[in-house]
Amino acid sequence: MNKIHIITLGCPKNTADSGHLSDDFLSEGFVSATDAESADIILVNTCGFIRDAKEESIEEILRLAKIKKIQNSKFKIQNDKKLLVFGCLAQRYRDELLKEIPEIDGLWGVGADAEIIKYCKGLKGSRVRRQASGAKRGGENELVPSSYAYLKIAEGCDKKCTFCVIPSIRGNFRSMPSEKILKEAEGYVRKGVRELILVAQDITNYGKEADGYNLVSLLKDMTSISGDFHIRLLYLYPTALNDELLECIAAGDKIYKYIDIPLQHSEDRLLRLMGRRGSRREYIKLLRTVRRRIPQIALRTTFIVGFPTETEEDFNGLADFIEEIRFDRLGVFKFSKEEGTPSAKLKGQVPEKVKDRRLDEIMRRQALISLEKNRELIGRRYSALVDEIDGNLVIARLYSHAPEIDGVVIIESNNEDGNSALPLKAGDAVTVEIIGAYDYDVKGRLVDDNSVQERL
Repeated sequence: MNKIHIITLGCPKNTADSGHLSDDFLSEGFVSATDAESADIILVNTCGFIRDAKEESIEEILRLAKIKKIQNSKFKIQNDKKLLVFGCLAQRYRDELLKEIPEIDGLWGVGADAEIIKYCKGLKGSRVRRQASGAKRGGENELVPSSYAYLKIAEGCDKKCTFCVIPSIRGNFRSMPSEKILKEAEGYVRKGVRELILVAQDITNYGKEADGYNLVSLLKDMTSISGDFHIRLLYLYPTALNDELLECIAAGDKIYKYIDIPLQHSEDRLLRLMGRRGSRREYIKLLRTVRRRIPQIALRTTFIVGFPTETEEDFNGLADFIEEIRFDRLGVFKFSKEEGTPSAKLKGQVPEKVKDRRLDEIMRRQALISLEKNRELIGRRYSALVDEIDGNLVIARLYSHAPEIDGVVIIESNNEDGNSALPLKAGDAVTVEIIGAYDYDVKGRLVDDNSVQERL
């Protein structure tokens, strides 16, 4: 019983967690299976942030429970497949999951890697191989595509957003040691990863426990690592985005001119109810400053619609704010009434139909903005990072495309035989000319010269 398969649900922070767990399993002599069917041990890293994420996690557990039941019934002598569940949902609903889904063989919350591996090593029939001395670690897991990797630089959160369960699940904010982060980054770069994505609930808070070593310090140390790679920044708290950090982003050749700043809303009354810092006026000033200091910056944000007491006037104010700022990338969530959060107890809960309408309206407006911005790229040449080859299509991304959440560049073959013009693979940098635009994706063609407007 030595073949494992890890399925990750939820945010990039979970992806980073799964990567670390996979590394630990491999160092203990376990083998990575390509799918759940061929694994002896199936592990599910769950998300419990909002209702939709919880439902997705439960549906996936039930699907895997069915696979386990069928295979154990069919191969009960040769095989005794195990289903293990961990992560945020397991942390919040341990007793309920064990009661409602008896097929679960083991369940842990967050930060339980050592306990999970100990359990797996103790399973009957476990046949782990000895790890060769000097085997490489530090981020070299099999779960991450070769073009990019997530680096979680902190755990937990100190903010008191009234809609969020993260502090109750993952605890207070605590920075990861810089030595560990840099070692992991170096491991990825040695492997050939071209994009390192820094994630945490709030990366701008990094280093708050240290005296003088902050996110800027970490970025400077990371950019000094030898290799051909870039850094992407996700989840910056708006009121913590200061001049020092903006100057670092603007000056750093290895830092993508892309930042994700979750604003959650634009209207002051709603921001106060959400427990968010800042105001509409401060946000507008900040975003204008960012664009003035870094003209090529790609701005991404997220908003919540249907927060308790949100009126049509509040919603229209948010829509007008979006039209005024014209974000390059934008995500919208419906408010989710989560147990244990202050906002769940607020009066004036908004009906689901109203939330659905407001979400659709924001996404319709953003689709038009995105299409207009994409059309402005037509005829321009950029450096793009290849993520995958799919038949005669090359799927790549510009610096303004974060993986898994933004659009892509769809590159058709230049050859009549249906093969790409070059022997490409994930992680390759190519020059593309944008020749078509869609709501979120763009269409490009490979070109050979070096006349690009934006390089990797």
